[in-house]
Amino acid sequence: MQLPPTVPQLRAAFADAQAILLTGPMDPDGDSIGASLALVRGINAVSDARVDVAGHANYRYDWLPGADGMLADDQVEANYDLVVVLDGDRTRLTPPVNKAFESARVKCIVDHHRSTSPEGYDVVVLDPDSASTCEMVHAMLERWGVGLDRDLATLIYTGIIFDTGGFRHSNTQPRTHRLAAELLEHGVDPSVISSRVLTERTPAGLRLLGDVLARAQFHGEGRVALSSVPHDVATGFGIADGDLEGIIDALLNTTGVECAALAVEREGGGTKLSLRSRQHVDVSKVARGLHPGGGGHVRAAGVSLAEPLTAVLARLPEVLCSAVTAAT
Repeated sequence: MQLPPTVPQLRAAFADAQAILLTGPMDPDGDSIGASLALVRGINAVSDARVDVAGHANYRYDWLPGADGMLADDQVEANYDLVVVLDGDRTRLTPPVNKAFESARVKCIVDHHRSTSPEGYDVVVLDPDSASTCEMVHAMLERWGVGLDRDLATLIYTGIIFDTGGFRHSNTQPRTHRLAAELLEHGVDPSVISSRVLTERTPAGLRLLGDVLARAQFHGEGRVALSSVPHDVATGFGIADGDLEGIIDALLNTTGVECAALAVEREGGGTKLSLRSRQHVDVSKVARGLHPGGGGHVRAAGVSLAEPLTAVLARLPEVLCSAVTAAT
């Protein structure tokens, strides 16, 4: 793949640093965790810096090589001279990580989201044509002479599997499959990774899935599917971090549905909204229309809203139905 021309600048920044923090956004997923842990290998090849990875790996990812050494966000201190945000942007950092980011001498981003703005960074490595940030990291490591082994291949494959939905999403490209084949040649077990990352959930999470599907509503002649997770419901089931992942796909993969939304009530107020579309709607534009901080991919996006869940659910049907009508 053709890497962005800023990659040498990023390598130089690594070589010049003494303490580096790598982080995904709030609630990191398989691509941000896989990319962060993989990039550690690259930094170690070109720099003597101390490298920390911030974030919490839930049960879907806590088995990944290096995940046991990740630093919880509330343990992050503002003592890094370089911070790299991977697979997200600076507007979605937790307060402790954001403090470290703002105090860093050099601020960097490595990302593939088309909605990500380059503003606020000293080194910007963006490639919206990549299927995943892990794909970008693999290309950088390859350029820096870092060879693949089973652990590194597992990290890269995890990000690819997550962001392509197991090669089902429209961002899957021929080069995605070629890279996947190379990773399998280094000992990756696709069935184990796919199961743990995409389909496995706790018993509490399974019960929550049933509740979310039972409360699903359909609008716009069945082209819009909408459901929610009230905070007291999630608490009542006793769900674990990671149990919300994948639920929205069940809403989208319903006959006749073009656009799906899952609204999750946050503890203390506010609503996290996940958006998906099947073929026509650019949900990243919908997310930004709901709040400037929203964004993501054309077919998968999200946004955090200060509004209570009831208010979000009241206005979403009209917003989503209008988006579907305009796109089709």
